[in-house]
Amino acid sequence: MLAYRHAFHAGNHADVLKHLVLVQLLTHLNEKDKGWRYVDTHAGAGGYSLASTYALKHREFEAGIGRLLAHEPATLPPPVAAYVELVRRFDGAARGESAPAGPALRQYPGSPALAVALKRAQDQLRLFELHPTEHKILAGYLGREPGCEVRLADGYTALKSVLPPPTRRGLVLIDPPYELKTDYTKALGALREALTRFPEGMVMVWWPQVQLVEAAQLAQRLKASAEAQAKKGWVLVRLTVAEADARGFGLLGSNVFIANPPHTLHGALQPVLPWLARELAQFAGAKGYVERSASA
Repeated sequence: MLAYRHAFHAGNHADVLKHLVLVQLLTHLNEKDKGWRYVDTHAGAGGYSLASTYALKHREFEAGIGRLLAHEPATLPPPVAAYVELVRRFDGAARGESAPAGPALRQYPGSPALAVALKRAQDQLRLFELHPTEHKILAGYLGREPGCEVRLADGYTALKSVLPPPTRRGLVLIDPPYELKTDYTKALGALREALTRFPEGMVMVWWPQVQLVEAAQLAQRLKASAEAQAKKGWVLVRLTVAEADARGFGLLGSNVFIANPPHTLHGALQPVLPWLARELAQFAGAKGYVERSASA
C-alpha cells in the first residue's frame, strides 16, 4: 500500500468521476449554514503537478480532465462545470494567478484541495494519510489551514476518533489505493463503521473497475450494508470508458457509492453520466449510469 503514488494517475477519468461527485456532495452540505466535517481516510498529497515525471509517464490526465478543459465552460453540464471551475481555480492559485488558469493545466487538485475550496469558516477537515512522503506534502499544504487536521495515520482505524461530528453533518470519503485485495473488504468495513457511528452521515466509497472478483462483488455488499444501516438509502454511480487488454488487465472505469445521498443527487447526475461516458470514451462500448435505492 505504501508504494502507491497517486501522482501517476492524477486527473484521469477515475479522478474526474470521483471529484465530480465529491463537489456535488460538498456543495449540498453548503446549502445550510450549520457546519460540516469532511473526513478523508486516504487523503494523498492534496494536489499534483501534471508536469512531474510521475504524471507525464502515462499522461492519464489527457484522457480525463484534459478532455473536459477542451470545452467552453458554458457548454458543460452544470455539475461538470462546477467541478471544472474548481480545478481551474486550483491551477490558477498554484501559479499565483487570481483568475482561473487556461486550458493548459499544470496542477490538479486532490480531494482535500476540493474540500478546502468549498470549506467555510464553520466547517472542518480531518485528513489521514499513511504514506510518509504524501503526508509530508499534505501537511505542508493544509496543516496550518484553520479547521483542518492532517494526521499520519491509518484512516480505517481513525474513523472512531472523528465520528460523529458535533454538528451531526458531514461526509466521509473512503478512497484507498486497492493495490491489495484486502482493501475491498476494508473499504466495506469502513463504510459499516462510519454508518454505525454516524447513521445519518454521507459516506462515499470509490473503487476501480478492474477484472477482480473483489471489485465486482463490492457494489452488492455496499448496497446490503447501506440498506441495513443508512437512513436515506444509497446511490451508485458507474463510469466505464475502456476495455481490458489482451491479458484481461487495465482500468476499465470506476464506481462511486454514496450512502445517505442528497435527495437531488440522482436527478443531477442521471443526465451527466451518459454525456461523460461519450466525452471520456476510449472504446465504442463506453457507458455511464446512476442507480439508487427506493429510499434515496
